[in-house]
Amino acid sequence: MKKYIILSLFFLAVFVQSQAQTLPQVKIATQMGDIIVEIDTIKAPVTALNFLNHVKEGTFNNGVFYRVVRMDNQPNNDVKIEVIQGGVFTEVRFEKIPPIVHETTEQTGIKHLDGTISMARMAPGSASTEFFICVNDQPELDFGGKRNPDGQGFAAFGQVVEGMDVVRKIQQLKDEGQTLVEKVAFKTECIK
Repeated sequence: MKKYIILSLFFLAVFVQSQAQTLPQVKIATQMGDIIVEIDTIKAPVTALNFLNHVKEGTFNNGVFYRVVRMDNQPNNDVKIEVIQGGVFTEVRFEKIPPIVHETTEQTGIKHLDGTISMARMAPGSASTEFFICVNDQPELDFGGKRNPDGQGFAAFGQVVEGMDVVRKIQQLKDEGQTLVEKVAFKTECIK
C-alpha cells in the first residue's frame, strides 16, 4: 500500500509539473506561411498577457509586418540588429491602447535569441501593440545592450517554435528605409 501511495504521488507530481510548464501558443498567419510563437506567461507575465489579450480581442486581425531590419539597411546605426516588426502600425486605434510596464530581460531572464518575440517601444513603459521577432541572436536588445541609449533593452516574452523560415522570408522583402514596400498582413489566434 505504501508503494502504491508513493507511486501515485510521484505520477501526480509529474502530471502537475507538466501542466504547469505548458505555455500558450499563438499562430501568426500570413500569406507567406504561419509563424507559431510560444508565449512565456511565467517569466514575462505582464508582457505575455498583454500580447495574449490583444490576440483574444482581435487587435491583430488587421495587423501587418511593416518593418524589416537587416545588416544592409541601417547605415546610420553603430549597433546593428536584425528583426522584423509588426503590429497595428499606424491605425488610429494604436493611440487609444494603453502602454504596459517595461519587463526587462534582467527581470525575466528571456534573452533576445534567434526567434525571440519582443515588444517594440520608444521609452521604457511605452510598449502596447507593436512587436518584433529577432533574426539571429541580438544581445544588444537585452538589458544593458547598446541599441537603445537608455540601456533598458526591450521586453522579450516568447519564442518562435515554428516558422522561422517565414520570418526570414519576410525579412528579405523589398524595403525603403526599413519600411516594407508591400506590408505583410497577418491574423493571430491562440492555438494552445
